[in-house]
Amino acid sequence: MSDLTTHPLRTDMLLAMRRLARSVTVISSAHDGRRYSMSATAVDSLSTEPPSLLICINRNASLYPPLDAGAGFCVNVLSAAHEGIAIDCSGRLKGEARFTTGDWHTSALGVPYLRDAQASLVCEQDGRFEYGTHTVFIGRIREVLMSGDVDPLVYLDGAYTTPGAPMARAAA
Repeated sequence: MSDLTTHPLRTDMLLAMRRLARSVTVISSAHDGRRYSMSATAVDSLSTEPPSLLICINRNASLYPPLDAGAGFCVNVLSAAHEGIAIDCSGRLKGEARFTTGDWHTSALGVPYLRDAQASLVCEQDGRFEYGTHTVFIGRIREVLMSGDVDPLVYLDGAYTTPGAPMARAAA
């Protein structure tokens, strides 16, 4: 473990978290007639009774205001074919332009979802708590949509990859 006076713990944490392979998702929502989306890896299952998951959203993210207002959301689990959408929703595009690529539809709850995602989990909010720079939102799953083969897009060491693919080193 490094000395905190010579190497900040925050930097060590960020470097360590780059080693944690995570499935790439796009979290989508709608509020007051506008659609929102962002790429995310801070997503996890919470419980099967009731079916629920959690997402961690930075309070500076464009997706935060609709979630803060209580809007429902969808976790779209991306396949390897969706790398372009992941990049678009990571900042290459802004606002409604993020919905110009991909086969987007609207769920019965009024939440946008990516029709050909490996899985789309449509949620109503069912709790939240703030920690540091983020808010953890609990989503009660109301609908699950699945399509296609299992071929996940993964984020590891600052780069998109797939299981079994040779690891390409990202520029630091």
